[in-house]
Amino acid sequence: MNVKYLIPFVEAAYEVLQAEANVQMQRGQLALDKGAYITDEITVILSLVGDVLGMVFYSMSEETALKIVSGVLGEELKEMDALAQSGVAELGNVITGRASVKLSHTGFESTISPPTLMIGKGALISTLDIPRLVVPLKGDPGELTIHLALVESPNKGVSSAKLAVPSAPIIKLKD
Repeated sequence: MNVKYLIPFVEAAYEVLQAEANVQMQRGQLALDKGAYITDEITVILSLVGDVLGMVFYSMSEETALKIVSGVLGEELKEMDALAQSGVAELGNVITGRASVKLSHTGFESTISPPTLMIGKGALISTLDIPRLVVPLKGDPGELTIHLALVESPNKGVSSAKLAVPSAPIIKLKD
């Protein structure tokens, strides 16, 4: 995983959380993880295709998700209902969208998928042979961790309409 993909995602997360939820976050210790990702209570999943390929996961506790979405909506949410689920998925979508714009300014055009929301702790998601750069962000609402499993496309510069979609992640529920 090339760390040059890190800066656009961290900047985008800071900007979106500040602008939308009025939340300040600080980056924690970076880590590289080659194993399967084990979901937290709330995980937003997005794919990128184009000059950069792979998956992005945003993981957090339910409490953190509710605090962030409450800040975005300007009203306190107490349960992970449809509104809260939509809000947290959209948050991942906006961060990833802004990061993909920042990536394009550095010469890496990519298209993002709609977000998928996974609720429940303990599912295993394999990104196969793509290691994940793990970026914890900590602040008043709690911890939000960004997992970047991204690689440069061997077809960089080729129209994304001509590219095959990368393999879907393998998800296994823990026994």
